[in-house]
Amino acid sequence: MSQKTLGEFENIVLLALLRLETNAYGAAIRQLLQSEIGRDVALGALYSTLERMEKKNLVVSKFGEATAQRGGRPKRFFSVTAEGKAALKQTKIAIDTMWQGVVLTVGGELHA
Repeated sequence: MSQKTLGEFENIVLLALLRLETNAYGAAIRQLLQSEIGRDVALGALYSTLERMEKKNLVVSKFGEATAQRGGRPKRFFSVTAEGKAALKQTKIAIDTMWQGVVLTVGGELHA
């Protein structure tokens, strides 16, 4: 199994790609992160993360058709690779394991 560990932002971006399926491009990813978790992300920061993850073979990208409303520029769509899915699964297992035995009280205090 892959030993890649994901940072928090990489984790949520990969999950956003999976949720968006074939419609995972910059603005849609950014909008999903804003609407679902209240995280306002600059497009530049998002694309930097996506490009870094592409170099790690966690995602792949392809260009769609150029559109007039985008000034003739095509959208760049992203999808999660098998390696990216394995890293997500490994991260979920690690986090779930570490949460075992931890209880949050109403006041927000942590107890093991």
